[in-house]
Amino acid sequence: MESALEFAIQTARQAGELLLHYFQSKELETDLKADRTVVSEADLASDRFISQAIQDQYPNDILISEELQTFLYSDLDVQKSNLWVIDPLDGTTNFTLGLHLWGVLIARLEKGFPILSVLNFPFVNELYSAEQGRGAFLNDNPIHVRLPSPSHPFSFFACCSRTFRYYNVSIPYKARILGSSAYSYACVARGISVIGFEARPRIWDIAASWLLVTEAGGFIETYDESHPFPVQPGLQYAEKEFPTLAAASSELLARARNQIVLKTDN
Repeated sequence: MESALEFAIQTARQAGELLLHYFQSKELETDLKADRTVVSEADLASDRFISQAIQDQYPNDILISEELQTFLYSDLDVQKSNLWVIDPLDGTTNFTLGLHLWGVLIARLEKGFPILSVLNFPFVNELYSAEQGRGAFLNDNPIHVRLPSPSHPFSFFACCSRTFRYYNVSIPYKARILGSSAYSYACVARGISVIGFEARPRIWDIAASWLLVTEAGGFIETYDESHPFPVQPGLQYAEKEFPTLAAASSELLARARNQIVLKTDN
């Protein structure tokens, strides 16, 4: 029987293939959700596929997904049961614009904490995976964070478009807005970015990335000292934001926290 990680990798690959079909379509239907973020028919199709695969393979597990938002808190204790957290299409705006940085995020949690994660970016052929205590990988090759050094003088700071809208930033590295929160954190994990920041992610944006960064030797925490993990019964995760900061070292993380300052007029 395949392991949970093997299942997650296979499911993420299949969802990626499904999304590639939609990505190549010229007639993609899109809409705006209540929070003004974009949702497409591709998001929904991917969510249905992944959710059904999990329910078929692990019928007793709980599921939280961005689009379907299946919450079974009344039946099970999320801190005592296995929980899957899914983002069926991270980077929807990139996807609908024809930009190539978008992916599928799948994480499995035990006792409310991530214990395995898969991040598949099919258009660029990059599949990241991590399992608690076993390291982080890109296409089956081990990855690790990397500190700035004279031999790599062009380190960058990966962030979201909201970062400069809501924060004053004085980080001394080139900023890059990639359009996918998970890809920003993956860049930290693989050692090509030294700092990553997302101003308004939700649980499905960070669950898979959280484990990937830590297993790659990096550091990740919320900017506002909120606690995404362990997940909490009854919390409406569709309405809860977790501004999150990741870095290649604890020193860089602490320094970045002082270099990203919330604007007072927000």
